[in-house]
Amino acid sequence: MSQPPIRAVIAPVTPLQQNCTIVWCAKTLKAAVIDPGGEVQRLMGGLAQHGLTLEKIWITHGHLDHAGATAELKALTGAIIEGPHRDDAPLIAGIPESGARYGMPDARSFEPDRWLDDGDRVTLGETEFEVFHCPGHTPGHVVFFHREARFAQVGDVLFQGSIGRTDFPGGSYPQLIAAITGKLWPLGEDVAFVPGHGPMSTFGRERQTNPFVSDEALAEG
Repeated sequence: MSQPPIRAVIAPVTPLQQNCTIVWCAKTLKAAVIDPGGEVQRLMGGLAQHGLTLEKIWITHGHLDHAGATAELKALTGAIIEGPHRDDAPLIAGIPESGARYGMPDARSFEPDRWLDDGDRVTLGETEFEVFHCPGHTPGHVVFFHREARFAQVGDVLFQGSIGRTDFPGGSYPQLIAAITGKLWPLGEDVAFVPGHGPMSTFGRERQTNPFVSDEALAEG
């Protein structure tokens, strides 16, 4: 049996228990940290534990709990920041204000080295992830997908049994539903995904059981 091309560990961070993920190329041990919301020293310890070299920082969207420690992690490592979509620039600019409000005074704004668009690809060692722009929770939210590994990091677009909130500034319920059904579902029911919070699931399970976006719920709607 061949080894999977990527490996990943989930490290919930901040009082909001956001699913930060360390993902790496199994061949090269080059790693990306996806959504470093906080607890940078813990993330650095995780990288060291697995013998990894941090190459990239990937951001799904600009909310504090997903991006608040991005500037600190880049300052420590020099890793390249990729994502989110440019439409989340105002949210990133507001991170210090959000941090002060939520008791995370060290959170800082940042400028990505590369804004991402729908259809872009990002590389990690010898592996490649596809980028999907999935607005609705935030205007510039993106999802990272590794086709061979059947793995996606979906941020706050979709959860086990729920979907992302759309009552924040820039949120849109119709856009969110369209992103889930039009961009995520076609990737395949076997795709396992890491949501922004809570346990992993698969697209197939959510199509069967999610009260917001299951096939049955949408047919009734």
